Amino acid sequence: MSETESNQEGFIEMSFEEVSAIEMLERANEYFDLMSNRRTTRHFSKKNVSRDLIELAIKTAGTAPSGAHLQPWTFVAISDFELKSRIRKAAEEEERKFYEERVPDDWAEVLRPLGTDHVKEHLTDAPWVVVLFRHSKRIKKDGEFAPTYYSQESCGIAAGMFISAIHNMGLTTLTHTPSPMGFLRELLNRPEYEHPMIVMPVGYPAKDAKVPDIMRKKLEEISYFHSH
Repeated sequence: MSETESNQEGFIEMSFEEVSAIEMLERANEYFDLMSNRRTTRHFSKKNVSRDLIELAIKTAGTAPSGAHLQPWTFVAISDFELKSRIRKAAEEEERKFYEERVPDDWAEVLRPLGTDHVKEHLTDAPWVVVLFRHSKRIKKDGEFAPTYYSQESCGIAAGMFISAIHNMGLTTLTHTPSPMGFLRELLNRPEYEHPMIVMPVGYPAKDAKVPDIMRKKLEEISYFHSH
């Protein structure tokens, strides 16, 4: 077997169906229009959401690319009201300290227009709370620990795909990062090498849900092209 053939072991043919330039543009515009309507709210309805939908959103997030394909994430989904209440209580204790004692002036300035505070009713109002844990280590087949690579970046991509999936199915979510949030590992019984990264309540927006009157940056503010 040649060196070239040997290097192909463990590979399969890529499944890819090319579409026309017109269809690509149509798809791109449709997806942009869909995501342009995505908004973050802290006001959730208590209306039930099927577990099947949460599972599909997590499965979608699990298709994200990751460093060395190690998939360094665990998504913990909670619908139990008592457990959500315990999470809310612990989060509000940390957030109260943050807003009263630890928040830097510059941070407080940019948070002010968003109307955030230590009260986190979305953690109990939303029918589901999904916590993304990042793996700082992995367990090999021999039971020994080994490092993961680019786990922060990998989990960030997976979180974005989860958020997109939730919006695509007609629900809403919020990215919540209590500071600090180590309490989540204990409450959710996760191993020490899993680090809570983002808390995402998921559900329908409340009928009277409000969102900040803010605008997204324009293309020319977020991009630069080197082209012919």
